[in-house]
Amino acid sequence: MSTDKRLSEEDVVAELADGMTIGIGGWGSRRKPMSLVRAVARSSLRDLTLVTYGGPDVGILCAAGKVRRVVYAFVSLDTIPLDPHFRAARQSGAVEDEPWDEGLFLLGLQAAAWRVPFLPSRVGLGSDLPRLNPRLGTVRSPFADGEELVAAPALTLDAALCHLDRADARGNAAFLGADLYFDDLYLRAAPGRRFVSTEKVVPTADLAKEAGTELRLRINRSMVDGVIERAGGAHFTECRPDHERDEAFQKEYAASAASAEAWAGFRADWIDLPEEDYQARVRAR
Repeated sequence: MSTDKRLSEEDVVAELADGMTIGIGGWGSRRKPMSLVRAVARSSLRDLTLVTYGGPDVGILCAAGKVRRVVYAFVSLDTIPLDPHFRAARQSGAVEDEPWDEGLFLLGLQAAAWRVPFLPSRVGLGSDLPRLNPRLGTVRSPFADGEELVAAPALTLDAALCHLDRADARGNAAFLGADLYFDDLYLRAAPGRRFVSTEKVVPTADLAKEAGTELRLRINRSMVDGVIERAGGAHFTECRPDHERDEAFQKEYAASAASAEAWAGFRADWIDLPEEDYQARVRAR
């Protein structure tokens, strides 16, 4: 059995199906698996449920008509507070809306990773969140305190897509920036179809040196079914230290929400083309 798990973006799309629940790692407009998002946007997939600390991944897939439901703690471009494509889809009712608190969202991923049905928390008590998200329930402590708590249901995924700075061909991977952004939980929350794109594939023996510390080696090969080597695969989101966010590009993306014609132009220029051509155009800017 081959231990080389390297795939293309198109190989990953072939593993997905209509109606799937897909978790997308990263945080806002930071270290998103954008080459995979673009491949999904070009595909015939539809009726997807996205589970994510959202950024332009959500906006692009909503604008491309791929999304039925969004399960999210926020959908932000960081330097632009709210993704305008997601806002338009939400306000028009084009997608079903399932808001979560950031902390409860983390507990939902953790519950799925641990294969338990829910995790309890005081987060959300006394707020409108249970009214806005009927999936959130309450449970009562079985112990003497009898306290009522919010139950965060497990956010079990059909597939997970993440982007890490370095990986080996077997699926071990490391982040080099300040934060893992819970990518390990997304990969554990999916029983299969777990894919990691990476800026660079390196020999296994060099991975610890590339990471600088074993504390950044948080993804192991048992959590990954496929590795996609794509330098610039997170563009235009931030992927420190490999590259900063492309703020000028992000502004162009946000401006494409102004009209159907503007989105059609952006899509023709930056979505409906092979990933190799996308990266060449970015380098030529």
